[in-house]
This record gives sequence, C-alpha cells and structure tokens, in this order.
Amino acid sequence: MRIAFIDSVHPVLAETLVRAGHEVTMLHTMDDAHLTASLHDAQGMVVRSRQVGDALMSSAPGLRFVARVGSGLENIDSAHCLKQGIKVFNSPEGNRDGVGETCVMLLLALMKALARANAQVHSGMWAREENRGTDLRGKTVGIIGYGQMGSAFAEKLRGFGVKVLAHDKYRSGFERAGVRQCDLERLLRESDAISLHLPLAHETRHYADRDFFLRLGKPVWFLNTSRGAVVHTAALLDALDHGRVIAAGLDVLEFERDDLSGIDHSMEPHTQQRLFGHPRVLLTPHIAGVTHEGRLKMAQVLARKILDAFPS
Repeated sequence: MRIAFIDSVHPVLAETLVRAGHEVTMLHTMDDAHLTASLHDAQGMVVRSRQVGDALMSSAPGLRFVARVGSGLENIDSAHCLKQGIKVFNSPEGNRDGVGETCVMLLLALMKALARANAQVHSGMWAREENRGTDLRGKTVGIIGYGQMGSAFAEKLRGFGVKVLAHDKYRSGFERAGVRQCDLERLLRESDAISLHLPLAHETRHYADRDFFLRLGKPVWFLNTSRGAVVHTAALLDALDHGRVIAAGLDVLEFERDDLSGIDHSMEPHTQQRLFGHPRVLLTPHIAGVTHEGRLKMAQVLARKILDAFPS
C-alpha cells in the first residue's frame, strides 16, 4: 500500500512498513492546503496530533486505514471512518509505562509538597514543618477508566501499600489482588486520591464537574493525565478553594489547542488566571506519555497492528 505520514513520528514505523513491502510518503511538513492535493493515491495515513476530518480523508478515495501514534482518537473523525469502512488504529500500549509512572510522580509530588518546597529552598527559605508531607501507604487510590493507562497506574502502585479502587463503565472482570472493581459512587466515597484515565468523547466532556466534586466522601488529591476537557476546570478550582480537593496534578488542560501545541489563551481567561495562579495545582505540558522509550514503543506497536491487518 501507499502510506502517507502526515505527522513526524519515530522512524522505526516507516522503516518497518517499507521492509514489509509498503510504500511510504513523508508529508508531515505540508500544510493542510497542500496536503489535501498530495493524498489522492494514499491507502493508509499515519498521524500523531494533526486533525483528520472527513474533508482530509475524502481527498484519499482509496483510504483503507488511519493510524494514530498515541492513545486518544479525538483528532480523528471516527464516525466518518466507520461509515466508509476505514480501519482506525492507535497505540496506547506503547506509552502506558510513561503515563503510569507520571501518575505516581504527580501523586507523590502533591502529597509531599515537592513543588512548593523546591521553590522555597531556591528562594532561600528553609520551611520544614510547613512542608510536612503525607504518606501514600495505607491510602485508597481511585482510578476511573481502567484501560491501558489506568491499569498501568495500578501496576506502578504495587509496593506502596495502597488499596486501589477501579471503575470502568465499559469493562468488567479486571479485579485482582490489590485492585477492587467498584461502582463510581463507592470510588468517590472512599478514595483518598482519584486519577482520571478517560478518552474525550461527548459523554466524558466535563465528566469531573461540580456534581462530581460534591459527591466526594472526603478531601482528595486529584490527577488528570487523560484529556483536559474531561475536567471542568472552574469546578475543580472551586473544589480546591472549598477544601473538597487537597491538591491537583494536571498533565492536560481544558484550554489546550486541538493540535496539542499549547494553550489557547482566549478560552475563559479568568479561569485560566485562577488555574495558573493556584498554589495547590501542579501542571505539566501534556508529557505524561512523552518519553524516549514510549515514542519507540508506540511506533513498534502501530507497525505490528498495521501489518497484522494488512500483510504485504
């Protein structure tokens, strides 16, 4: 097949496909206007964060698959693919370790006041009692969404002496030693820390809203490494200010641009000002799964899926 790469990804993906007899065309430097004219003979499309809508796919009438190097599929018009019989692949198996490890890092950093202590020492302060931390051992960690990322976080928590409660609306039968499958109400009622691992879809947009935080049984440490719009930021900030959330670690923001290239500062500027100035929010720029190993593994996983579906 002729496969168009419209984003820059690890070279091992193209190398593997070429060795299998496919033809690869690198189009990742083109803007959308020029790209459309260059896809007329593409039968496969490889993407990372670029938006792939029906107009772009319609410019490739022989398109048989779209493959995303990453986990979420919100940048791909999956409804169009389903209607046209176009296969869609992603590779969450490749960066699950990075996400799981980042969740542990964020949670420990929040519980030990790491960011504040670091900033204080750099400024000449030596405040030990003010930065007295909380131990993770003995706590209950709630994981909402138990796919590749949620289960990776649970795996990384082994050895910390915690109880893990996991809720997934679409999966069951995953309970094992140290992980209890439960309904959402129990998770919200009993958890000391909550981590979201949900795809962005119509039903998950603002999943963590005002009502979500009002249903918490106790103050929690809160993590989101999935997609920013899964959390209603204003509601989270209110929960922080009213003591329902102790601190939050966010790797993703509701105000990210669609191509993940940065923040759209025109979106709810007042809420953004509150967020960026909040002393109990730890922020990272959508890098939970961005590791050297993950970049390679995602390419390898995607190559295997493509070749399994379309052997040369």
